[in-house]
Amino acid sequence: MTTIADANAPRPADLVERKFVAERPNQLWVADFTYVATWRGFVYVAFVIDVYSRMIVGWRVSTSMKADLVLDALEQAIHARSDTTGLIHHSDRGSAIIFLYVYSDRLAERGIAASVGTTGDSYDNALAESLIGLFKTEVIGPRGPWRSVDAVEYATLEWVDWFNNRRLLEPIGDVPPAEFELMYYRQREAHAMAA
Repeated sequence: MTTIADANAPRPADLVERKFVAERPNQLWVADFTYVATWRGFVYVAFVIDVYSRMIVGWRVSTSMKADLVLDALEQAIHARSDTTGLIHHSDRGSAIIFLYVYSDRLAERGIAASVGTTGDSYDNALAESLIGLFKTEVIGPRGPWRSVDAVEYATLEWVDWFNNRRLLEPIGDVPPAEFELMYYRQREAHAMAA
């Protein structure tokens, strides 16, 4: 069943205010989803991104835009990143229709603060929108038309692996996200040993 939002229901505050900056991994995640046309109908792809490194920490492909789509992406991110202390999870208002009602309890269980953009435009979740733009430009457009959900899922798996481990990203110093995080942890370890 697809979740339908109550316009009068309370929403989480906008804790990000379009400032997509983090000083460490697992400080701020952004999440969003998109759709892909296939010969068998639309499929939906959800992403959870760590703002610090731009690493994709969770993703999911599904034939329906139901609660499981975003919940599975979140669960994958939580499993990949067990330390969620002090974490903020941000989405735009469009995503919030699903995110809010589906997994606000799961966020609270893990001590993750929910954040939702206030104005309802693409700038409220610009970093996630940017990643989805890359996904569509680098995978969906050039490799389509798509036959099935399986084809989209396999291509997404390949792309996420490439993006996280080999794609050079200018905003983080022209290194891949995994390397950028590794540098953070090595620097932290060196500081701890020096102290």
